[in-house]
Amino acid sequence: MIAPEVLLIGVFVVLLLAGVPVAVVLGLAGAAGILVGLDLASLSMIGTNVYNGIAKYPLIAIPLFILTGLAFERSGVAERLVRFASALVGPRRGGLAVVAVLVSLIMGGMSGSGPADAAAVATVMIPAMARAGYPKAFSAGLIAASSSTAIIIPPSIALIIYSVMVPGTDLRALFAAGLIPGLLCGLAIILPVIWLSYRHKFGSAEGEAERPPLGRSFLDALPGLLAPVIILGGLRIGLFTPTEAAAVAAVYGLLVGTLLHRTLGWREIYRILADGAEITAVVMIIISFAGLFAWAGSTLGVFSAAAEGLLSISDQAWVVLGLIMVFLLLAGMVLDGVSIYLIMLPLLMPIVHAFEWNTVWFGILMAMNIAIGQFTPPIAVNLMVTTRIAGVGMEDTMKWVVWMLASMVGMLMLIALFPDIALWLPEALDFRTGR
Repeated sequence: MIAPEVLLIGVFVVLLLAGVPVAVVLGLAGAAGILVGLDLASLSMIGTNVYNGIAKYPLIAIPLFILTGLAFERSGVAERLVRFASALVGPRRGGLAVVAVLVSLIMGGMSGSGPADAAAVATVMIPAMARAGYPKAFSAGLIAASSSTAIIIPPSIALIIYSVMVPGTDLRALFAAGLIPGLLCGLAIILPVIWLSYRHKFGSAEGEAERPPLGRSFLDALPGLLAPVIILGGLRIGLFTPTEAAAVAAVYGLLVGTLLHRTLGWREIYRILADGAEITAVVMIIISFAGLFAWAGSTLGVFSAAAEGLLSISDQAWVVLGLIMVFLLLAGMVLDGVSIYLIMLPLLMPIVHAFEWNTVWFGILMAMNIAIGQFTPPIAVNLMVTTRIAGVGMEDTMKWVVWMLASMVGMLMLIALFPDIALWLPEALDFRTGR
């Protein structure tokens, strides 16, 4: 008879390779493990554990931040941010490439979702960059890479899930810890794209463009620029909790679109709510069945055995951390960020506790790994979005993406070697980092 732990992992791997949706894979693998490893009576626990997977108060923030991102995306904030960034950078070679990165960073501070960030920025920037002489494949790769920072910069949906799955981790500390690494990742993308722009003479028509007036552009972009300030500022002074911050941000986004920019009517609001509900449903279904998978794996001892196996390879913390980072990078190439957190955390947390690593720092390292995976084929969810908008093949972007990928990996190694880069800000703000 097949061992239950082998069946659990075997069903998971086979179904995943067969292209079955992740939520279904998690549910069927968990049910198979329970059926063989426990007994028929234990199947009654499936419903309870599926429900318990999403019956967590902090998860309320996820649909609210999704709604926030959609509201800002549909209200024309991206176009105003592009004008402001263009006014800051000015018409110069590589200028629009830098603008795309800056706008992606700011939009990431509203949506918390890489694919949503990629869609909003690509729709505005790819046509403008094409007119200035940038190849569409280059623009698609650049925006896919820069929008991946949305999973690191607050309010990251992935970090919300991490805080729920790692008890005792302060979400406010995670948000603050992601800010500086997220900005550094933006810088890590800017440096190679400027070099590529000069080397290949991209943006030859930029010098002919008229520079938008800085003052007017700043005022137009101010409502969008204030969104991250409201979220982090409110958390810092204790005005509201992270979940309440999500509600405030969602209402603020809708007010900006309806009353200030007047770009959202009833039809657009209905579409935002409907799309937000659809995206939320997909995320929550994955989370719920991941709860079942995690319970089955923990009950059968699969995760503890896997952790012990990894720890037996070496007793050196940096060796084990390096193996984990490589494994997460590979996982990021085939799975979305939410699924990686849900599947890997039950396995990784015993290792984190064994080496007494800081859980906030480790959460940021995971986010950076997942960010890299979002623009690394074969899955590369961000790249799928931008190449579809640009009308180019994913393979056409690789000769450009590889430079940004190498730069991001270098930044990941920097944060791994120097944890204080991530932990300085939350400690300065008196958030609990678990040191």
